[in-house]
Amino acid sequence: MNPAIGFASMIAALTAVILCAVLTWALMPLLRRYALARPNARSSHKVPTPQGAGIAVIAATLIVTTFALGPTAPALLALLPLFAAAVVIGIVGAVDDIRPIPVLPRLALQALCVGAVVLTLPADQQIVPALPLWLERAALLIGGLWFVNLVNFMDGLDWMTVAEGVPVTAALVVFGLLGALSQSPMLLAAALGGAILGFAPFNRPGAAKVFLGDVGSLPIGLLLGWCLLQLALQGHAAAALLLPLYYLADSTLTLLRRMIRRERFWLAHRTHFYQRATDNGFPVRAVVGQVCLLNLTLAGLAGASIALRSAATDLLLLGIGAMLVAAVLRRFTRPRA
Repeated sequence: MNPAIGFASMIAALTAVILCAVLTWALMPLLRRYALARPNARSSHKVPTPQGAGIAVIAATLIVTTFALGPTAPALLALLPLFAAAVVIGIVGAVDDIRPIPVLPRLALQALCVGAVVLTLPADQQIVPALPLWLERAALLIGGLWFVNLVNFMDGLDWMTVAEGVPVTAALVVFGLLGALSQSPMLLAAALGGAILGFAPFNRPGAAKVFLGDVGSLPIGLLLGWCLLQLALQGHAAAALLLPLYYLADSTLTLLRRMIRRERFWLAHRTHFYQRATDNGFPVRAVVGQVCLLNLTLAGLAGASIALRSAATDLLLLGIGAMLVAAVLRRFTRPRA
């Protein structure tokens, strides 16, 4: 482990915490005036609450990462397509927060942003070298588009994004310090995790003063997805699947269930497993606490996968992770004792 890199990541995280908190506080009057999220049948909140704090999270993440890497460093220049796509997809989310965009134009704009990131990857980087490059890139485009949206779908409870984002980004930083992840995604993960922590005090369950909004959840999904992609490209695909496994399972199973029932699955709803948990009597803090604990456990399994580097072990660890996720999902669907 390089002590200088470890120090840089710690400074990046702490700076992002402070910067995001200050920006969120400064934006609050503007958000109260122009970006109120009013409760409806699908909401988890009961009083009009400002949304749009994602502006502070993304701004803090990009600014801190820029200075951590160095404004003229080649590594930062390589990240410019990602940063530009994050800004554009954040603008799409901001517009959708204020005046909803029809589903097809919204998906097209999101696909454009994800495509800009995927198609600018170096041609010599592949997760599965046996696949044709065009096929893997197409799969990454579809997967990236789904990941961006599932992060948005899962941002429906106070601290839910904190319970997911902080353990995952912390694990990515640890993996980077141990040499399993390169410097750029490690520092980006440190800044993103710090920014999410800076947002957390304003989004406490039961006393939330502000929400992320699509302006935050969409670019968070893009940045987090890119970090996980970098982990997979460096030979740790199983770890990259284990880290977001709860989000992947909850969103994907919910979507499939709604499609089987012939519901209009593209519309907002309250049938995710974590939402069903609150309907079944689980307090919000209990739900996000269980999700956070599960994510920490999945991070441990991901670390074991990286350390052991065995295909058979990866399958075993993925199976264990799937069983743990299934147990939490099943618990969320049953009334609280």
